[in-house]
Amino acid sequence: MHVLVDHDVNFVLVGALSAVLQGAPVMTVDVDIVHQRTDENIDAILDALAELGAHFRGHPGKRLEPTREHLTSAGHQLLMTTWGPLDLLGTIEFGLGYEQLLADSVDIEFDGQSVRVLALAKYVELKEESTQAKDRARIPVLRETLQMQQENGQDLNTVDE
Repeated sequence: MHVLVDHDVNFVLVGALSAVLQGAPVMTVDVDIVHQRTDENIDAILDALAELGAHFRGHPGKRLEPTREHLTSAGHQLLMTTWGPLDLLGTIEFGLGYEQLLADSVDIEFDGQSVRVLALAKYVELKEESTQAKDRARIPVLRETLQMQQENGQDLNTVDE
């Protein structure tokens, strides 16, 4: 995420890593972000992806790199970088894009940098609608984490202005 932040990419971290950064004891192997799809931000993403050596996963023997056209779409770009899997998402469940997710996100300090993260309460809400087995299996742990935070007076689920 350092490279994305260093390149001033506007994004909201979503997916399991967003829950991990908010204290949920779940595992993940990739980084999922919803990015702002403006020309300026796409330029910043392309610069960051070049630095990361990003290319599409699942194409053995080929090295397909993302283009501006890929990144302006609402679809999912499943990439491999020198640091591991990175999924760039134009939208997530219910067609929620970057602008819609801002209201349900929080700034979290991570490794010396501020990162915009989908609030745990919203993440739980979205996963409760999922039909995927891995998402359904995480719901009890996510709910428990959210409940413990509320009982301890932690309020990570409000937007920092």
